[in-house]
Amino acid sequence: MQHEAVVQNAWMMPAEWAPHAATWMVWPHNQSLWESTWGVTLAEVQVDFARVVNAIARFEPVKLVVDPSAIERARELCGGNVELIELAVNDSWCRDSGPSFICHPQLGLAGVSWRFNAWGGKSDYDLDEGLARRVLNGLGLECFGTSLSNEGGAIHVDGDGTLITTESVLLNPNRNPGMSKAEMEGVFARLLGVKKTIWLPGDPDYVTGDMTDGHVDGVCAFAKPGALLVDATREQSSLYAEVVRENRRALELATDARGRRFEMLELFEASAAVDSEAEVFCASYTNFYICNGAIIMPAYGIAADDEAAATLRMAFLGREVVPVQINQLAHGGGGVHCITQQQPAWPLPGAK
Repeated sequence: MQHEAVVQNAWMMPAEWAPHAATWMVWPHNQSLWESTWGVTLAEVQVDFARVVNAIARFEPVKLVVDPSAIERARELCGGNVELIELAVNDSWCRDSGPSFICHPQLGLAGVSWRFNAWGGKSDYDLDEGLARRVLNGLGLECFGTSLSNEGGAIHVDGDGTLITTESVLLNPNRNPGMSKAEMEGVFARLLGVKKTIWLPGDPDYVTGDMTDGHVDGVCAFAKPGALLVDATREQSSLYAEVVRENRRALELATDARGRRFEMLELFEASAAVDSEAEVFCASYTNFYICNGAIIMPAYGIAADDEAAATLRMAFLGREVVPVQINQLAHGGGGVHCITQQQPAWPLPGAK
């Protein structure tokens, strides 16, 4: 019955602003990864991470997956409205290794377990490749698997039939060799209810050094159907500025599933916060997270935080904008959106 429903495109992935039952996250515990690879102390990263956990927990429940080795530290730093769930894991990027939750008008809530290979084999993933399925099993929810190598940070949906992704991720030989755009779009249509996929170039020349190869959540984010927040830079001649221009050009030429051109608001990157000694540093304000009643915004303790917050307040009227400082976490190449995964409330308002 459920397989038939998938074929008939009855499942859909709600937009991030749809009401949530909870936010899923995974606690950072891998000391050698953070301290040897990214050059920051695990203890400092955990403090940043806990700030995000506790900010979200003000607005909705947080379900925090914690490796058994780190349970006491997580309990020490995380406050109320946070449920600790002991599961062995490799890494802490729940947006990518966790499930993408989907809904059906009659059958309720389920989830997609993408084929996760740690961004093309860039780190160990023997435990994380099965995390989505373990989470869904724990919730008693149907799990739809797929041969498509994908991560949650590689896609944005508007809940109205449109998905945005990047060629530099999904067409990368380290993810899906030999798989065509049409085949990928078919997966999105069947599993997520997508009617139109918009392809951005992403970061084809690996200019940013980002281990994701150019996730879309560092490029843009939906504010509502037909409206986007887009990453912007005041640089003019750098290689990164050219990456920004090419992605912006693709968005300007695109129309969504309903034929609309996009309204766009710019979020200028936190360039003053970038650590010049760091291998990578996530300075994108588009890596925010929408939770019930609020926007959890990456912040860096610089003047640009205030400008970004003002833009987000304009885009999300009625939601509280909560800046959370993540300077140490940003050294891992990700931000607030990268470490969060929304579980939609069910039934959705208006669902029949």
